[in-house]
Amino acid sequence: MKTIFVSFAIEDERLRDFLKGQSLHTRSPFQYIDMSVKEAYEADWQNKVRTRIRRSDGLIALITKNSPASTGQKWEIACAKEEGVPILALWGYKEDYARLAGVTPVAWTWQAIENFIDSI
Repeated sequence: MKTIFVSFAIEDERLRDFLKGQSLHTRSPFQYIDMSVKEAYEADWQNKVRTRIRRSDGLIALITKNSPASTGQKWEIACAKEEGVPILALWGYKEDYARLAGVTPVAWTWQAIENFIDSI
């Protein structure tokens, strides 16, 4: 089983929950341990998140219209790049093709997630 850090804008917390639920579905072709941050850290959050990202095999970034304004999500993605952690960027919604500098999102499909997890 792989350890995955899920990066998302706080406004998109339900998407993270959906992704986690999807991985638990009995027909899901992938499994992972979710290392995402459940609650915002108040102090020294970057060091705590960096530790989680370092311990992860990969990072899945859920990209939506909220992502460009999310300083936390942008920092998490930059941190993963600095740490050499592979990144899969997924569009969070079918009609929301938001862009975020430094990542190239793809459609959210089981196959895309399975391929990513199998590749790390």
